[in-house]
Amino acid sequence: MGLVDAKVVLRNPTRPDIAPLEVEALADSGAVHVCIPEHIQIQLELGEIARKEVILADGTRRLVPYVGPVEIRFKNRIGFSGALVMGDQPLLGVIAMEDMDLVISPRTRTLDVNPSSPNIATSVAKQGNEIAQHGTPNENPGRKTTPAGVSCHLVEEKGFEPSTSALRTPRSPN
Repeated sequence: MGLVDAKVVLRNPTRPDIAPLEVEALADSGAVHVCIPEHIQIQLELGEIARKEVILADGTRRLVPYVGPVEIRFKNRIGFSGALVMGDQPLLGVIAMEDMDLVISPRTRTLDVNPSSPNIATSVAKQGNEIAQHGTPNENPGRKTTPAGVSCHLVEEKGFEPSTSALRTPRSPN
């Protein structure tokens, strides 16, 4: 059920001289990222930030450009995201939908603003009370709290130290 089409406006916020594009995007609650076709990257002159490896539904892996930032507008909502350049239709994943406080209505099969907060996007940023929600550090040693008090779960990857920042910290050779 988590697939619906919606008209969104995409814009390059670093290039106000380039006209925004109104596009029909697939809003997919099973997708994580924003994806755009190459022709939209070209039209909006979105620069490549990095290349990311994606795993497709059939299990194959592919390197694709990651571009941005992309400004996304839907009704009275605005969000900013990076985008994977792939596919033939813009795709709005859950990160962007959560950021803009959008919901997919199963009854009408439409994308809409969250009816619980129709006038302004609402986000949940937990502060304090992590122990009641996530257990003590001994019960859940991977759970950390950032300096701002936002709870996050850290996963150690081979060759990297856990970090409270969004960036991975390389392990020292010793």
